[in-house]
Amino acid sequence: MTRRYNFCAGPAALPEAVLARARDELLDYQGRGLSVMEMSHRSDEFVAIAEQAEADLRELLGVPSNYKVLFLQGGASLQFAMLPMNLLGQGGRGNFIQTGIWGKKAFNEAKRLGFDCYVAASSESNGHTAVPAADTLKISDDAAYLHYTSNETIGGLEFDYTPHVQRNDGTSVPLVCDMSSNILSGPRDVSQFGVIYAGAQKNIGPAGLTLVLVRDDLLGNAQPTIPSLFDYQLLAEAGSMVNTPPTYAWYLAGLVFQWLKTDVGGLAAMDAINQRKAEKLYAAIDASDLYSNPIARHNRSRMNVPFVLEDARLDNAFLKEADEAGLLNLKGHRSVGGMRASLYNAVPEEAVDALIAFMADFEQRRG
Repeated sequence: MTRRYNFCAGPAALPEAVLARARDELLDYQGRGLSVMEMSHRSDEFVAIAEQAEADLRELLGVPSNYKVLFLQGGASLQFAMLPMNLLGQGGRGNFIQTGIWGKKAFNEAKRLGFDCYVAASSESNGHTAVPAADTLKISDDAAYLHYTSNETIGGLEFDYTPHVQRNDGTSVPLVCDMSSNILSGPRDVSQFGVIYAGAQKNIGPAGLTLVLVRDDLLGNAQPTIPSLFDYQLLAEAGSMVNTPPTYAWYLAGLVFQWLKTDVGGLAAMDAINQRKAEKLYAAIDASDLYSNPIARHNRSRMNVPFVLEDARLDNAFLKEADEAGLLNLKGHRSVGGMRASLYNAVPEEAVDALIAFMADFEQRRG
């Protein structure tokens, strides 16, 4: 079998070492004679898997003790509803920074459910090619939290700063971040956030799992009628097991955390690798007469690199030849077109080198 280079935005590439270990343990987990997929989530074996995964994640991100770590279902999109249900149950207004499609979806879902929402800043005026400057953020007087998407997967727009805003009385507004496509790509100061959430299928593991980090003081503010499966406090008290969790996805996420710790050497090392990968690809795009990227340089995503060809009539040929060369899933999102190379943690540096070489060859032949 020949493995190809997968640039998919999600479900995305997984580390080969993780896939190999999962393969070896698929039928018989550590001599138990059954697969993790067949285990009771209440069994000692799976509880140990879950506890180790949380411990490794806490170590990787330096998660403070006053944060709960939840392993949930429903994808990041379910959090668009769960967040206001949990954080606006006692009143206040959800404030949002709009920098692209996913930030807009979070705003629209909260508004659709009848919550009071406010746009604190938007990059719509520049076509979502640059993040609003920090000094332009204007929150409402009754802000209960400020939500933003740290990296817009589709548009390839990434924040180069962590927002921090205060109310008129000087108290900080809790910061909520959809970190789905750049979590674990480098170190983060979790203490700056009230809630961090992320769908797994980019840097954490396979689709089906959602990670939520929530500060203790934000628990217990939910609507009285919120479903039990949506209540952060109940989920935290039950160790994310109010019902049967996505056990195999949780197990695989734990393997990814171990890979980051032992094979990569932690998030600082991962950060350096990701920086090199992105710099190489952007340099090749900038030096080209055929390819271009529209994002302001200081907000270019390291995880998702969109680019267009000068002549869009070449798009289909580019994708066909790339696929034949073993470079998969480079087609841009249907809403924006063009190309997109997602360079998540599990995409090796040699994959980027191979893509750059192909792009240069294609331009020489077709440009």
